[in-house]
Amino acid sequence: MKNQFSKTSCTTILVGKKASYDGSTIVARTEDSGDGTFEAKKFIVVSPKEQPKHYVSKISKVEIDLPDNPLRYTSVPNADLTEGIWGEAGINSENAAMSATETITTNERVLAADPMVTDGIGEEDFLTIVLPYIHSAKEGVKRLGSLLEQFGTYEQNGVAFSDADEIWFLETIGGHHWVAQRVPDDSYVTVPNQLGIQEINFDDSDNFVYSADLKDFIRDNHLNLSFDGKVNSRLTFGSHADIDHHYNTPRAWFMQKFLTPSVEQDPMSDTIPFSQKPFRKVTIEDIKYVLSGHYQDTVYDPYGTSGTEAEKHMFRPIGINRTSELSVLQIRPNKPKGNQAVQWIAFGSMPFNTLVPFYTNVEDTPSYLRDTTNRVSSENYYWINRIIAALADPHYRDVVAYFERYQQKTIALGHKNLLSADKLAAGKSGQELTATLEAANKKITDQIKKETEDLLDQVLFTVSNLMNNKFARSDN
Repeated sequence: MKNQFSKTSCTTILVGKKASYDGSTIVARTEDSGDGTFEAKKFIVVSPKEQPKHYVSKISKVEIDLPDNPLRYTSVPNADLTEGIWGEAGINSENAAMSATETITTNERVLAADPMVTDGIGEEDFLTIVLPYIHSAKEGVKRLGSLLEQFGTYEQNGVAFSDADEIWFLETIGGHHWVAQRVPDDSYVTVPNQLGIQEINFDDSDNFVYSADLKDFIRDNHLNLSFDGKVNSRLTFGSHADIDHHYNTPRAWFMQKFLTPSVEQDPMSDTIPFSQKPFRKVTIEDIKYVLSGHYQDTVYDPYGTSGTEAEKHMFRPIGINRTSELSVLQIRPNKPKGNQAVQWIAFGSMPFNTLVPFYTNVEDTPSYLRDTTNRVSSENYYWINRIIAALADPHYRDVVAYFERYQQKTIALGHKNLLSADKLAAGKSGQELTATLEAANKKITDQIKKETEDLLDQVLFTVSNLMNNKFARSDN
C-alpha cells in the first residue's frame, strides 16, 4: 500500500538534445514501489472530457479547482485507483512531457524551517494537475512551482519536464519551496532518490528558476553551509546519511561509469556530479541498459560470481524487483509535430523486460497495456512481465541469453516500426494522422505480445527442468 509515509523509490536519467543520438530530448524514470509492495500499471490516454474539473486527492484529501480547456495527455496510472491515480509520466497534445516523481531526501534544518504539509499535494497528484495545462517544459516548472507555494507538499520530490528544445528538473525543498535547473544540452543528468542540483546561479534565469523567497529562506534560516557564499542546493537542502551510500549514490555511480567511463568516481561518494557529459551520444538502448543496471561486471552484481555475498548485496540495484514501470519520454525535433512525441514503455523488473515505443498523439492505447487487471493474467502486458521476471530471477545465469536475444529483437522491432510509421505519417493530419499512429501502436503491440509469449514459453520450460523435485529417470 502506498501512503505519504510509504513512498515510491525511483531512478531518473535525463539526456539533453545535443547529447542524444538523434537530437531528441529524453526523459526517463523507473517507477519503483516501496519495499514489499507492487503496483499494477496501465498505459492510457486521458481526453479533455475525462479530465476532472475539481480534483480531490485520495491521500491528503486536498481539493483543487482545475483550469478549463485541458489538453489530451498520456498517463501510466495504477490499475487499482483505490489509492489515487499516480499518473507518473506522459506527453500532452502540445508535445510537452512530464515525469513525476523522483522521491528525494532533505535534512532536519529544512524540515524545521518549512515543515511538510500533510494536506498538500504529492506524487499521487502531480501529473494530473499539471500536465494537461502546459505547453512547454518551463511552463510546467512554473505551474508546479505555483501549486507547491499555494498548497504545499507532504513529501520531497524531483520532477522532470521536457519539450522538443529543453529539459528542466524541479526539486522540492521543504513544504513550499523549490528550485529548478535546465539540463545542459550537451549533458545527461542522473538522479538516484537524492537531491541532485548543485550550485544555484540566482542571476541566470535561462537556466535556473526558483520559489520567489528562496534566497531569503536560505539566509533567514542559516541553511547555506559554504564559506564562499555560493549556494550548493545539494549541500544546503539535501541529506547526508550513511544509507545514501548504499541506497542512492551507487546508482549514480553505475550510470555515469557506463556513460562516461573516463571519469573515476567512488560509488559511495557524496560529490558525484548532477550532470555529466557522455563519451558518445546516448541511445534508447543505453537508457534501457543503465536503468536495468545491477552493477554488471563488478563485485556488487547480485547475479555475479566474483563478489562475496556481502558485496553482492551491498548496494541497491537500479534494476530492482519492484519496478512497476519505466517511461522514456522522447521528443524528436527533426519530425513533424504530429508524430514528434514517443513514449517508450516497460513494465516490471528491468533486467527481464523490454522497451516498446508508442506514439502519444493518439486517442487511445492498445488494450494489452490499457486494460491491466487487478487479477494476475498473462493476457495483460504488465502481468506477463511480472510472471517472467519471477520465474527467471532464481535461474538468472541459465536464462539470461533468452533475455539478451528478446531485448535486442524487440527494441529493433520498435525502431523499425517508428521508421515505417514516420514515413506513412508524412503529409497527414487530423483523424487520418491519428489513425495512422494508432495503427502503428497496434502493430508493435501485436509483435511484442507474440515475442513476450514466446519468451515466457522458453523461460518456463527451462526453469521447470531445474525444479528441486526433478528426477533423472522417466517411465520410458
